[in-house]
Amino acid sequence: MDVNIKLEPEAIGFARLASSQQVLDHLSQLYAKAYGLEPAEVLDGLEQREALGSTGFGRGVAIPHCRSSSVNRPTMAILKLEQPVDFKSVDTVPVSLAFGLVSPESAGATHLHALAAISRMVRDEAMLVALTEAPDPDALFGLLTNQLLRDAA
Repeated sequence: MDVNIKLEPEAIGFARLASSQQVLDHLSQLYAKAYGLEPAEVLDGLEQREALGSTGFGRGVAIPHCRSSSVNRPTMAILKLEQPVDFKSVDTVPVSLAFGLVSPESAGATHLHALAAISRMVRDEAMLVALTEAPDPDALFGLLTNQLLRDAA
């Protein structure tokens, strides 16, 4: 499956946050820094999606996502949390990794394929451990870009 997810090194952050709202806020700031998106627009989209139900995927992962006219392909930001945060995940496990995904407004199937690619990646036990144990943003970026390139092949 060809999933072309954009990921810039500046879109990866490590932070100590206290709530899922702070995670959404921080992700919107990463989108502003890495891709020049308007943080208020991204935050609004993420909050609207979260209001429909938690994007807590389980296994310590959340995948907050939304659509925007400001991107032309699925765009990712990742936040590794120094302290797990309650995201109201189905399995009740607090979140240590949040994968933000912003896709074009018209990207129906493409958005779903991007979500599925992230989901597959974090269901792989070895990959999840490697991501969780990544010591810094550079290591996390290397792991993710290698995986995304494999998925696109």
